[in-house]
Amino acid sequence: MQVSVETTQGLERRLTITVEAQAVDSAVKSRLQQLAKTQRINGFRPGKVPVSVIKKRFGDAVRQEVAGEVMQQNFYQAIMQEKINPAGMPQFELTKDVDGEDLEFAATFEVYPEVEVSDLSALSIEKPVVEIGEKDLNEMMKTLQQQHATYKECKRKAKKGDKLTINFVGTIDGEEFDGGKAEDFPLELGKNQMIPGFEEPLVGSKTGDEVVADVQFPDDYHAEALKGKAAQFAITVTKVDGLTLPKVDDEFATLFGVEEGGVDALKEEVKKNMQRELDQTLKTGVKESVIDALIAANEIDVPKALLDQEVNALREQAKQRFEQQGNGQNLPELPDDMFSANAQRRVSVGLLIGQIIKENKVEVDDARVDALIETTASAYEDPSEVIEYYKNNQELLQQIQNLALEEQAIDTILEQAKVKEVKKSFDEVMNKKA
Repeated sequence: MQVSVETTQGLERRLTITVEAQAVDSAVKSRLQQLAKTQRINGFRPGKVPVSVIKKRFGDAVRQEVAGEVMQQNFYQAIMQEKINPAGMPQFELTKDVDGEDLEFAATFEVYPEVEVSDLSALSIEKPVVEIGEKDLNEMMKTLQQQHATYKECKRKAKKGDKLTINFVGTIDGEEFDGGKAEDFPLELGKNQMIPGFEEPLVGSKTGDEVVADVQFPDDYHAEALKGKAAQFAITVTKVDGLTLPKVDDEFATLFGVEEGGVDALKEEVKKNMQRELDQTLKTGVKESVIDALIAANEIDVPKALLDQEVNALREQAKQRFEQQGNGQNLPELPDDMFSANAQRRVSVGLLIGQIIKENKVEVDDARVDALIETTASAYEDPSEVIEYYKNNQELLQQIQNLALEEQAIDTILEQAKVKEVKKSFDEVMNKKA
């Protein structure tokens, strides 16, 4: 086998491979002899068909089949011989295939880029430092109260958060229009369910009040006849339901599964959950900052084959999400450009992180793998069952090991980079996440 390597453009390579005629011809002859033993042809006894007859009938197809196998086998031998690392499958071109002569073919493919990671000590990373204070805990307790709030009819003036029951009639130039009238219509103030200008006059109203709202329908309103029109709504408030928050006491604590310790135990559990979510958010945020800095400092060529694979993977993930939401039946083929930027980033990150792991000889930390599995399992009713399932499923275990290795690479970067700690509030970090 003779091999020549040519760089066509960028990461693309073209191998021209020559295989000795004897290797190909003997493979063809052997295949024809096997066919002669099994083929039934009129005029010949089974197993007694001359090879010359078999060759005349099946020779071209057999040679084509053998040529395909020869190209595959010799391609892999060639890349091992030349120490080439292909990114994706090659395209084969049979350039010479004549009985009795050497077979020649070309294989065109992309290779992985030679990644050189810039000095990690030159990277600057901001690392938020957050403490959960009493104010943060009190705000979270208020949120829990609101989640279990009830509505009760009241005689006071309406405010945002209240639920109103109203009747209304809409007119344009003094004339009623279709769809502009309703009775016993429920409306929660502050949700902005109606067109701009409708809710404002209702703030401060009471049961029995009649108010007028002057509005302007948007130019892109769904009803053609109302687009851009000025209208007036005569509104009658028939009921005001005010929000009533539950009292924070031992009974309130039981709503969250806290049977002993009352409010103090509930607050302790809530703070623990806040800390867990905060730690995960900070971890994710720092990781994204590290990746952003890494990409900004290292521009690399990405093989199109890897990019195409990642685009297809992201498209499949999107399709599965739509199907889970019940919207996948008539989903059109999502275009590549919807995913190309994200795919470019993911492939670049994978190549850079892979090189950092290689250069720093990072090996999987079993303790971190166990911790990641335990964190995942903690969200289930029986964590021990989930842990056992992960450890006995090689595919899932490999995914967790890859994640652990990636996290260890991020830690390696943080150890070498310039890290500046920045104090931030709980609300600032968690609202950014939201």
